[in-house]
Amino acid sequence: MKVTDIKTYIVANPPPHFGGLYWIFLKLTTADNLTGYGEVYSVPFHPHVVARMIEDVCDRYVLGADPFKVERLWRIIYSSGYTQRPDPSLLGILSGIEMACWDIIGKALNKPIYELMGGQVHAKLRSYTYLYPTETDLTNVYHDPELAAIRAAEYAQKGFTAVKFDPVGPYSAFDPRQLSLEALDHTETFVKTVREAVGGRCDLLLGTHGQMTPASAIRLARRLEKYDPLWFEEPTPPENPAAMAQVARQTSIPIATGERLTTKYEFAKVLETQAASILQMALGRVGGILEGKKIAGMAEAFYAQIAPHLYCGPIAAAADIQLATCSPNFLIQESIQTWGGFHAEILKEPLVWQDGYIIPPTQPGLGVELNEEVAARYPYTGSQLHLEMLDRPV
Repeated sequence: MKVTDIKTYIVANPPPHFGGLYWIFLKLTTADNLTGYGEVYSVPFHPHVVARMIEDVCDRYVLGADPFKVERLWRIIYSSGYTQRPDPSLLGILSGIEMACWDIIGKALNKPIYELMGGQVHAKLRSYTYLYPTETDLTNVYHDPELAAIRAAEYAQKGFTAVKFDPVGPYSAFDPRQLSLEALDHTETFVKTVREAVGGRCDLLLGTHGQMTPASAIRLARRLEKYDPLWFEEPTPPENPAAMAQVARQTSIPIATGERLTTKYEFAKVLETQAASILQMALGRVGGILEGKKIAGMAEAFYAQIAPHLYCGPIAAAADIQLATCSPNFLIQESIQTWGGFHAEILKEPLVWQDGYIIPPTQPGLGVELNEEVAARYPYTGSQLHLEMLDRPV
């Protein structure tokens, strides 16, 4: 079997943009007309530049290659240009390619990917969602604790058993910082108000983004422990796991990290330093599905759990679901609400969510198919990147 064609799709995610401003998909086609889809997550270049980067890598290494030889292809691309290190741009591209190869493999063997990686462990996958704004909101759900509490109670009523929110405020290119007393008070009030609204029905997931120094994160954690959050996410920047481990040693709240990390090599440092007990690999960035499975396997030896990150499109979500389904140490999966809206429209058949859980697909490969006609109707013409940080100190 040989790959004979590569096609990219840069799709604008229409308002309200939940999951980012745009999504980058690719399709590999083999000589016997099997197709596989992948998704590339948040490479820090304009998406049309990323499309050219994907095509360049595929022209060099993928066209003419056997998609079954995932390990061999992974090592060759990972070593491209004498890099052989966790470069997030190359790894994002490699992740999408690897994902598409597994989609082809599953279709060729008529099996879901999870059946080829140890077999199904979980019949359904617990999921959580962010607290998202609505068109009728009069205030900002990310700043208004009372509105956040209302929204959290609504999600709990729908069946969610966990909700996530970012109570610390904006993140900046000049972080980490020591939070002010005002910011500490606001964050504590936010968490307290949401906890009172949902009681014991929902776990609370604190989504910070490396905004704090270890000292500041410890100060905040001590205020929040009494509200029993399930996790404290990325309390310090991801580049220094030893600093994050300082926080982990000083709080009873589990530390989660991983959305900005790539490869087993970076996650090994997190586990070795005991910086986090919950790993949030983003399969569109980390190196793909098999790399995610290797990281999940390493985590098992440390009694750490996985909670795959997802703030992009539904192809990467489908990959997360495949990994989660076959991983014994799976904890919870990030959802974009209940997978309706454009996340459903861009697929031929939407992901299935029921009463707080994702139901793994039984179709072969990733179990989903990109609706290419819909993708063609929504080209991205903007200039912004998928996510941006403030360009000034907070």
